[in-house]
Amino acid sequence: MSVPIIERIYKKMILNLKFSSIQIDDGVIIDGHHRYVASLLANYDLDRVPGLRSQAKKTFYWSDVVLTNDDWDTPAKVKLLNEQDTKYNDISLEVLLERIE
Repeated sequence: MSVPIIERIYKKMILNLKFSSIQIDDGVIIDGHHRYVASLLANYDLDRVPGLRSQAKKTFYWSDVVLTNDDWDTPAKVKLLNEQDTKYNDISLEVLLERIE
């Protein structure tokens, strides 16, 4: 898991911004691993909804997860995610950037 991604999400969660739900299937996170970890760190109540696990999805255990300082998001993707967050939370990009920097 990417620590920079977790950190970006955490900064937004402590501002109490809204996030989409994580998807769970039989106790396994299907989508939202970084959001889940950030929510634990930020003591943020993150919604969980049922998800569908395809046969291609391999189950990993938390004890096998490796944290990395590699940032898997490009600057363009970070910008896109910030823009999506502003729309989802009805705030300006300038306000968001000011609050998370």
